[in-house]
Order: sequence, then C-alpha cells, then structure tokens
Amino acid sequence: MPATDPKLISGNANLPLAEAIARRMSMHRGMRINLCDARVERFNDQEIFVEVYENVRGEDMFIIQPTSKPANDNLMELLIMADALRRSSASRITAVIPYFGYARQDRRTKARTPISAKLVSNMIVSGGIERVLTMDLHAAQIQGFFDIPVDNLYASPIFALDILHQFQGDVSDVMVISPDVGGVARARELATRIGVPLAIVDKRREKAGEVAEMTVIGDVTGKRCLIVDDMCDTAGTLCKAADVLMGAGATEVHAYTTHGVMSGPAVERISKSVLKSVVISDSIEATPEVLACKNIRVVPTAPMFAQAILNIWNGTSVSSLFDTSTLVPIYEGLYPNGMWGLG
Repeated sequence: MPATDPKLISGNANLPLAEAIARRMSMHRGMRINLCDARVERFNDQEIFVEVYENVRGEDMFIIQPTSKPANDNLMELLIMADALRRSSASRITAVIPYFGYARQDRRTKARTPISAKLVSNMIVSGGIERVLTMDLHAAQIQGFFDIPVDNLYASPIFALDILHQFQGDVSDVMVISPDVGGVARARELATRIGVPLAIVDKRREKAGEVAEMTVIGDVTGKRCLIVDDMCDTAGTLCKAADVLMGAGATEVHAYTTHGVMSGPAVERISKSVLKSVVISDSIEATPEVLACKNIRVVPTAPMFAQAILNIWNGTSVSSLFDTSTLVPIYEGLYPNGMWGLG
C-alpha cells in the first residue's frame, strides 16, 4: 500500500462528478477524502490561472477534468493544473478525463485535415501527466496515441445493471441496436452481457451532422430496441434511427449513450421524438435543460471512477471493473437488491 493517500483536484468542467467521486472514495477508505483546496479562474482577458493552496509534494495526484464544452477552455485548465502540480513536486499526476474531447478527430478522412486527437495526446504527455483514466473513447486506438499508460473504462457494465433493473430481468423481447457499422463492437459487447440479439442501423452521411439514409439490418418486429452509442451530440442520428426502428415494427425504442454532449437542438429533438427514454452517464455535467427533460435519465459513473482511482493508487487491476458482477457491490444501494437478474 502506498505511503500517502490519493489526492483529488478538480477543474470547472464537472465539479459535481468530482465531488461524487470524493464521497465514494471516502466510503471505501473509511476516512474523509476532500478535493484539494485550489482555485481555477480566469483573468479579464480569459487567461486561465491556477493556484493550489495545499502542499502536494510527493503526493499521488488525480486531476478530474473532462474536456467537454467548452473543450478548449477545459483542456487548457487540465494542462495548467498539471503544470502547477508538476512544479509543486507531486510524485505522480494522473488525468481523469471521463469524456475525452477531440476523440472524433482520430484519423484523416480527407486531404489536408488534422489528427487532432493525436495532437491533444501529445499536449497532455508534454504537460507532465503520467497516466490517463478515461471512459468509452470514441475510437479505442486513441490509447495508442499516448506514450503513457491509458486506462479506458467502459460504461456497458453500468448500462447492463440499469437495463436488467429497468426491465425487471425480463429481456426476452429486447434487442440491442448499433446506430452504425462502426459501433457494432460496442453494441455487441452490451448485447452479450445481457444475453440478447443484435441488429444494425446502416446510415449514410452526405456531410457531418446530417444523415441521408438509414436501413435496418435485422428483424426488429415486436422488439423493445435499445440503441447503444458512445455519445449523443445533436441527437439527429438517434432520433432518426428511432423513427426507422418504429417503422420497421419495434414496439418501443430506448437509447443508452455514454456521453451526453447534447449540443444545439438535442434536448428539444429528444423530447419530441418517439424515444421512450434516453440514458446518459454523468461524464459530462448535465445542463438544467437535460435534467428537466422527462425522457432523459442520468446514471452515475462516480462509483466506477472512485474504484478505478483507488485501484491505480494501490497498484491493483483496473480491468476487473470491466466485469458486471464486480460492479454489483460497488453500485449496491443505487438499485434494489435482486433486480439485476444476476442470481
């Protein structure tokens, strides 16, 4: 066991999640773990300034900061916090990035375009960060952009618990849907966890943000369909896929998406759509509009991140958290006992 306790520090991107992680870690450790006392603010010209009020010399530091909207500001907060900790002689700095921004720019799709995800990874490594903990990267190969260890958690075990609870363990008429060919591996993984079949909605884009045509591959007649994706941005694809599935004979459509980006008209589209529910995680702080939407529900990731941070701190396995059965005791109390269909 390390000689010092883990220390948490948070930027402004998702303070409620950071506080929830600290509370869960306090429960596990049997002692109070608080967020490090610091200020992260801006000068009048919007330059970011960080000051840490506690001694962090020799400490194992964890910066909790998703790089969500505004992506550039939150990314700079992360880098400047890392620099402040490095110059204050922290022994190790781990960036906990529940939502990794710029992940969609992971390859060159046209001539003379950047690979921004690689650029961001270079900046993170150059900033003195020695390890990254994230969840549901848009493309798994982004882990290879870093020259430091990267732990990529998955939301599917949490979603599996939620599905088995919401459907009372009866998934006989449930089918998991991938909204595109690229997301088949993610959807298949969840379908395998809960023991249901898989179908695909094949989509063709004319340009970014617009979907020209959708076709269902598989028979969804009489099925309760669960669309699984890593993020929901403007919700255009999600809502159109739900319409196509209902038109193909589905009885109801739900969606499970890890990162609720919810840009522009997303909330309005979802509220007016045929989607019975949209479940997102709290990797990105939910806006008041998201929280007020009747068919959007937020599931917590703090128990998983808290356990992952403790595992990294004491040098034990993080991959154990990929197992649904491992998360049952971690999420105990959030769902009634016996509602997971896990025996």
